[in-house]
Amino acid sequence: MDLLVTGFKDLFILKPRIFYDSRGYFYESYNWQVLNAAGITYNFVQDNQSESIYGVVRGLHFQIPPHAQTKLIRVLHGEIYDVAVDLRQRSSTYGKWYGIKLSVENELQLLIPQGFAHGFSVISNKAVVLYKTDAYYRKEAERGIIFNDSTLNIDWQLKPENIIVSDRDMDLPCFGQPEANFIL
Repeated sequence: MDLLVTGFKDLFILKPRIFYDSRGYFYESYNWQVLNAAGITYNFVQDNQSESIYGVVRGLHFQIPPHAQTKLIRVLHGEIYDVAVDLRQRSSTYGKWYGIKLSVENELQLLIPQGFAHGFSVISNKAVVLYKTDAYYRKEAERGIIFNDSTLNIDWQLKPENIIVSDRDMDLPCFGQPEANFIL
């Protein structure tokens, strides 16, 4: 597994080494020892999975301390445009976002540390997303930022008329709300 840098502190792309033969392929999607040797020592405790149709935007979601979550995102079917927004006030990339296409074809994963909001858009007919977290979901710690915040100006890789957002996500506040700022 290779770790690729993104220009954001502690935000990494994981690229597996895939072994193909006549039967198909094999790869390690997660190896604690490999990450630990690179100084990445998260202890993942929960897996979450979602299925969504083309045009769905989920997010931007995060949990506040002490229940903040690190996430390791991968796609089991289809393709998404995955986005992480840096909410760490002391970071040089505070208020900036990073986006990457994750798909079953490229097998890339995005490791998003605590202090980031996360969201994705589905850019294939359907996508199944699996992600690990290093803290359990806690409703009282759940927060978010509206997907179309004008300060962030995220390009979700979709035409506006094709975007599908839940009522819950349409009710999220704008970037810069006090609880959306981490001091890490």
